[in-house]
Amino acid sequence: MKKLKKNRIFIGTRGSKLALWQAEWVKAELEILYPEFEIELVKIKTTGDKILDVPLAAAGGKGLFVKEIEESLLRHNIDIAVHSMKDVPTEFPDGLHLAAVCKREDPRDALILSKRSNPPTPLIPPLTRGESGGGKKVGEGGFGTHRSLLFTLPHGARIGTSSLRRSCQLLNIRPDLKIKNLRGNLDTRLRKLDEGQFDAIILAAAGVKRLGLENRITELFPFEVSLPAIGQGAIGVECRIDYEFVNKLIAPLNHPETFKCVKAERAFLKRLEGGCQVPIAAYARIIGKESRVNSHSSLLKSGDQCPVTNDRSVLIMDGLVGSLNGEKIIRSHIEGNPEQAEFLGIKMAEDILSRGAKEILDEVYKRSLPR
Repeated sequence: MKKLKKNRIFIGTRGSKLALWQAEWVKAELEILYPEFEIELVKIKTTGDKILDVPLAAAGGKGLFVKEIEESLLRHNIDIAVHSMKDVPTEFPDGLHLAAVCKREDPRDALILSKRSNPPTPLIPPLTRGESGGGKKVGEGGFGTHRSLLFTLPHGARIGTSSLRRSCQLLNIRPDLKIKNLRGNLDTRLRKLDEGQFDAIILAAAGVKRLGLENRITELFPFEVSLPAIGQGAIGVECRIDYEFVNKLIAPLNHPETFKCVKAERAFLKRLEGGCQVPIAAYARIIGKESRVNSHSSLLKSGDQCPVTNDRSVLIMDGLVGSLNGEKIIRSHIEGNPEQAEFLGIKMAEDILSRGAKEILDEVYKRSLPR
């Protein structure tokens, strides 16, 4: 066990290039706030880092990228842990909590073609498969058509992604695509693409941008094509609940708007009893005071306890659950008071569950995720 000093802080992180970037960013912010402190990074290899030959979904379990780091926190070997929020389970070990969520980067998914590719001009495709929030087909009720290079890829194109969430959404609108497992750090994934192993790969835009590789992004998907993972683009800082000294140090890193949005998304995921390796997506954002609740939302009724008036901001959230083959996607939308973020997330989850999401998730667990 490390002997901790009051003027020295140990930050636990994975050793990947992106994880280190995030931890270094947190370290730099803390050094600006507290120049008198010594701050040191401690690299920790997680289960997810060791499993490279199979899809993460097939590995089963939750917290594949955080478990060992949390154990180090509980052993007092580190003071804080820095995570990608999309990797963090909705339940924390006893004694730990999420102390801060930093301002979110671009939450969208990015389509990346090989450097050798010459992408054609995007067309306007019809989106006709699957269900939208009110049982309408995609392409109706606000999910219209979109200009996307996804629809210019050849029939049977090989798409690299390790995410069931991404694959189910892609297959919903392009059932001919061949989804291939893609693991490894960002450099490895781009190398495999450029070697010709894939026609395109899908990555989180936030990670690509943070590593200065934005020029590799061919297209940023609109949310109607690919809704993000819970917490995508946000950095979370975890620590021990009873370590008051460190909690106070971390507090300035918290971005209240991002924290509320991520809180709503995680409440949605928790109510669905899902993890980061299942086909569940959600994205919440807060809009200004001039906005008001969408009068067409079927989720908010007079009895609901999340009133919104014209003098306050509104939290808007979209979510979905999809089948592995993309044949069925159940979508939902909700708007309400940002101060009731968890209520909104739970409410949206209950709407999706009432329309068949439980059956879809039970089938997903049965087929791909060992209990």
